Amino acid sequence: MIRASGRAPSWLCASSGAPDDVRRPGDHGAPRDGASDRSLSTRIMRIALESPDQPEVIALIDALDAYQIPLYPAESHHGIDIAALCRPEVLFAVARTEGRDAVACGAIVLTPKYGELKRMFTRPDHRGRGVAGRLLGFLEAEAAARGCLCFMLETGYLQPEALGLYERFGYRRRGPFGDYVEDPNSVFMHKRIGLPHPRDAG
Repeated sequence: MIRASGRAPSWLCASSGAPDDVRRPGDHGAPRDGASDRSLSTRIMRIALESPDQPEVIALIDALDAYQIPLYPAESHHGIDIAALCRPEVLFAVARTEGRDAVACGAIVLTPKYGELKRMFTRPDHRGRGVAGRLLGFLEAEAAARGCLCFMLETGYLQPEALGLYERFGYRRRGPFGDYVEDPNSVFMHKRIGLPHPRDAG
């Protein structure tokens, strides 16, 4: 089992305008009326490994569930709870504004063969600003630093923004993995980074 111990650099500075979640109509990245101060504060984003057991982070998970639960039948929900996210094999990251507001989160569950992306969510008022892409890149880098070079995920077919994000970051569709089974509501994806160690090259 790959353990979630030791840390790579714990923050990334992000500026607006990099590719990420799909922008919504009319959202061109410019500050909305009366919101210039808030928009300015989001240009610098701190992303770090944190405990998921914090009120503002739990609120993000609750918002994710409130969005996803109505979309799919109960048997197609595969989210993991706070207790599972706190396990040592889980890398859980939070993106915060310069003002320390938690605006996005995500996790990678490390296994001996791959890391599974879970609980990726960005607050609606911070989408289209490159947050989710930087969060995903941060999680992949943290997992790679621990020897994990293969990533898997399951997401829903009714979430085109998520599917678009993963495809832009090199994820490709595949069949079920691990304990998953075929499900018309699920889309399974994977990505491999780096090169195999010479001793594993056959």
